[in-house]
Amino acid sequence: MATIEIENVECVSSSDAIEDEEIQSSVHVHPHNFPSKPQNTVSSGIAPTSVHELLECPVCTNSMYPPIHQCHNGHTLCSTCKTRVHNRCPTCRQELGDIRCLALEKVAESLELPCKYYSLGCPEIFPYYSKVKHEALCNFRPYNCPYAGSECAVTGDIPCLVSHLRDEHKVDMHTGCTFNHRYVKSNPREVENATWMLTVFHCFGQYFCLHFEAFQLGMAPVYMAFLRFMGDENDARNYSYSLEVGGNGRKLIWEGTPRSIRDSHRKVRDSHDGLIIQRNMALFFSGGDRKELKLRVTGRIWKEQQNPDAGVCIPNLCT
Repeated sequence: MATIEIENVECVSSSDAIEDEEIQSSVHVHPHNFPSKPQNTVSSGIAPTSVHELLECPVCTNSMYPPIHQCHNGHTLCSTCKTRVHNRCPTCRQELGDIRCLALEKVAESLELPCKYYSLGCPEIFPYYSKVKHEALCNFRPYNCPYAGSECAVTGDIPCLVSHLRDEHKVDMHTGCTFNHRYVKSNPREVENATWMLTVFHCFGQYFCLHFEAFQLGMAPVYMAFLRFMGDENDARNYSYSLEVGGNGRKLIWEGTPRSIRDSHRKVRDSHDGLIIQRNMALFFSGGDRKELKLRVTGRIWKEQQNPDAGVCIPNLCT
């Protein structure tokens, strides 16, 4: 089994004129190919948990990346936390100075580790310094809660978030691919940036979030409805939806592709990717004395199916 002799690692001050290749170290970690499904141990014989502990910052517990700093007693920490601890070692309270642990940085360069979402199904193996970039975009990473009425920090897979929306946010759940909702507001002139309603629909074995809200667009208050897909963007492209609102012999129709919940609610809203109704038009649709907002929004979701003979997509409508 490979061993790491920490006492023989030579760390030097970054102010010294010593080139990287002059650093002498007894640490030899050779990259190996991992199996397609990550196991509990790395093929080099070093347990992944041991490697993570070696490169884990004692302050923030995140993985350390160059520059990795150390005190005169050999305690290491990341560059972000070095400023947070006011240049004092959090372990022994000695002054940190400008000492870099170049050997530990070399160790990190030689490592290949599984994605941190391997337990969620990601089979990928990456060099240590490439891992973070991949993990920020990994398709297996948890989803953020799509509820827009609060800054909810809950993350998880789709079944977890569906239960969370139903139990914690009390969101209405519907089965089917058509909807017919009425939105009423007694004083439509009081418009603020706030979500009015979120409804979750289950159809085609997938979940969709229908948002409807009022917000200020420049100087004009508007109402907006749009659909988000509870899954990744590539899967969202397999579906389309339409929204319709009207009254007094007039109507507006929107058709589009639902956005993935990977895109935040605010990002979708600010891109105006949905049905937008100006307040004057909304009041016209409401009828009456224009003092109360009464909008009926209808719509449907369908799945696009590829026709191999014609090379075109045909809609698959649910009943």
